[in-house]
Amino acid sequence: MDQAGLTEADAAARLERYGPNAPPRRPPVPLYRRLAAQLRDPLIVVLLIAAVLTIATRDISDATVIVLVIVMNTAVGVSQEVRADQAISELAALAAPSARVVRDSAEREVPAAEVVPGDLLVLAEGQVVPADARLVEAVAFAADESMLTGEAVPVDKAAASTEESGDEVSAGTVVVRGRGLAVVTATGATSAMGRVAALMAAEPVRTPLQRRLTGVARVLAISAAVLCVVVLVLGLLRGQPLELMVLTGISLLVAAVPESLPAVVTLALALGARRMARRNAIVRRLPAVETLGSVTVIATDKTGTLTEGAMVVQRLWTFAGEVEVSGAGYAPEGTLFRNGRPVDPTEAPPDVVDLLRAGVLCTDASLLPPRTGAESWSAAGDPTEVALLAAGGKLGLTRAALERTWPRVGEIPFDNARKRMTTVHLLRPASYLVVCKGAPEVVLRNPLLSDGTDVLARAARRTEEYAAEGYRVLAVAGAERDSLPPADGPVAWEARLEDGLRLLGLVAIADPPRASAPATIAACRQAGIAPVLITGDHPATAHAIARQVGIEGVGGGEDRRVYARTSPEQKLAIIHAYRDRSEVVAMTGDGVNDAPALRSADIGVAMGRRGTEVAREASDLVLADDELATLVAAVEEGRRIYANVRRFLAYGLAGGAAEILVMLAGPFLGFPLPLRPAQILWVNLLTHGLPGVALGAEPAEGDLMRSPPRPPAEHILGAGLWQRVVRLAVVVAAVTLGVAVWAHATGRPWQSMAFLTLGATQLWIGLGSRARPGTLTNPFLLLAVVVAFGLQAAGVYVPLLRDLLETEPVSLPDLAVVCVVSFAGYVAIRLDRFLAGRRRA
Repeated sequence: MDQAGLTEADAAARLERYGPNAPPRRPPVPLYRRLAAQLRDPLIVVLLIAAVLTIATRDISDATVIVLVIVMNTAVGVSQEVRADQAISELAALAAPSARVVRDSAEREVPAAEVVPGDLLVLAEGQVVPADARLVEAVAFAADESMLTGEAVPVDKAAASTEESGDEVSAGTVVVRGRGLAVVTATGATSAMGRVAALMAAEPVRTPLQRRLTGVARVLAISAAVLCVVVLVLGLLRGQPLELMVLTGISLLVAAVPESLPAVVTLALALGARRMARRNAIVRRLPAVETLGSVTVIATDKTGTLTEGAMVVQRLWTFAGEVEVSGAGYAPEGTLFRNGRPVDPTEAPPDVVDLLRAGVLCTDASLLPPRTGAESWSAAGDPTEVALLAAGGKLGLTRAALERTWPRVGEIPFDNARKRMTTVHLLRPASYLVVCKGAPEVVLRNPLLSDGTDVLARAARRTEEYAAEGYRVLAVAGAERDSLPPADGPVAWEARLEDGLRLLGLVAIADPPRASAPATIAACRQAGIAPVLITGDHPATAHAIARQVGIEGVGGGEDRRVYARTSPEQKLAIIHAYRDRSEVVAMTGDGVNDAPALRSADIGVAMGRRGTEVAREASDLVLADDELATLVAAVEEGRRIYANVRRFLAYGLAGGAAEILVMLAGPFLGFPLPLRPAQILWVNLLTHGLPGVALGAEPAEGDLMRSPPRPPAEHILGAGLWQRVVRLAVVVAAVTLGVAVWAHATGRPWQSMAFLTLGATQLWIGLGSRARPGTLTNPFLLLAVVVAFGLQAAGVYVPLLRDLLETEPVSLPDLAVVCVVSFAGYVAIRLDRFLAGRRRA
């Protein structure tokens, strides 16, 4: 098998020929279906019936307004759906998986959609197989095929001497052990996963918030319907025509229920997710956006999240002494110092050469030199192994050159249960070198090592000292063998192969805390979110990092904030324990062993740069920059979106409730019909339209991340929101009726002035609902309010609209009175929010 892979030109030609490696896409929803869905909305159906009734009775003005409302509502709804779909499609593209392939003899990472038949895949533990392929090289390789076959036990796979006889791996299956190379045989719709996907027509699933709001809307609709019937009966008792009162009741029902709420929520969630993506937090599942606002615990891993993740070997320890290593990043450039004196690479001490040579040989990673446009060396594979390659490069030891001299002939891959990796290399005919590297607590023990107990005790003490300083420590051992044990069972063979090795030394790898980590942890605490460290690293290392970033106090008094040397089962148990205490947990992870906990957490968060594909598939959120600060920013975005939904509810419901109150109380003040049906619909259209949508784009309030998370069981109208709706509705109704009474008593066009006041007071409430009043943030809301008020005023000044709405002209002084009096809406909402803030404080 030619392991040079395809050329880039050949790959591009095949991509053109076979198409992208992606399952069949759900066809876009045609415009007519979107329109039909909007017109099937119960409230729109009611309006359509009303339009038919008014046309039948030759009430052309009311019919025109009703049809106009239907057209504008439908247009806004469709446009919001399209924008939301576009935003979600962009997110799907951002969250698309990637694959490792060999092209032009070099290993590289490409989007999985660009994998083509004939590509040479590099498969390793934790990866999702991107396409159907045939194994041409396999080492202890096993795949989880349960998603295709239902078989829960991983399936061992082998490669044969010819391409045609190797085992097949299927798209969508997961590599759970070992590594391999495979030639792609089928992609896209012709792959196993593509054929399954073709059988499914996945419909978009509504988020929990959307489902809760549907229930709220149902209750509101029933309540509003009852009140509208009361208005209808009162009107009939006062001698109003049946047709007029039926139309009035219908208009009130439409106005009372914020029918644009589902579209506003969908758009807010989708655009919020797109905003998160711009801040490197890629949402894979839309419900995660709303759940983020309730997070009470962030369970974070250490390497690459709290720390830089760019591993650098800084200390080497052998029985002959300690060596310090200079250099930064993954560049194989730097100097080794022993006793303060630089070590000449050509005359390096044998103990140091043996240690680094063994470390380089016992790796599966690759150190990639700078490419065109790149500024530094980069890693392909495990960062810890790349750090070993970089350290070896400082003595001129490269994996490619060493493996030409001592080719690998066998290996026991690393897994989380064993916490070590062993490779076998041919030294000369009938002579082998066995190398083992791993966690000191599993390597520094008999019978794996033949060294005496005093020697192992020295190494263990040095390990503790390094770990206490925050280093990650690896123990490296090796031995020459005249022969290899017979393969009479994997467990027995592994035990005999690793029996009686000699300790070569310790490698101390620095992974310093990110500069942003302390501030990020402080921000979590300020927001009422408890940070917890869960890591597979050494306890002393974990506690050292936890103290440096602020998760744990200097005295170590918060032991329950740090969990070290955790197994996958223990991580899962920790997450379940927090959830059993009604905590909402966001869990970060990057490896195969993290996947179960990521799925069980309320929010699973995978690393985008160093995370395995399995971790990303199990997650709800992917951090493209591996920064914990990005997760905190996503939590803030989740809180902002939820706050804006509540902001829109308070604004919309208060306006609808005020209109019902005006119609209920008006007859008792001498106004048989305070507002005409067309006027009610016009006010509703202007206030719930652009201003309502604009409220969904409000920025976060200044103290949003200084407040505790909202309780996950809290009702959407809870925490005093429904009481605010009632208070604001009473203010709007009182101001509107007050203007009507004064205008009527002084001979002014009272109904037109009430019409203007009702709309203007609601618009002032919209302005007062802003997260940051007095600033120019969210200028779209300011523009929307100005436009809405202009259209409201046009209803009494433009002859065509005046005829449709049955209004009368209002003098400019009277218009000024309306503007001044309606400012009470702004005062009411600001005072209400101020008092609510005082109560919270």
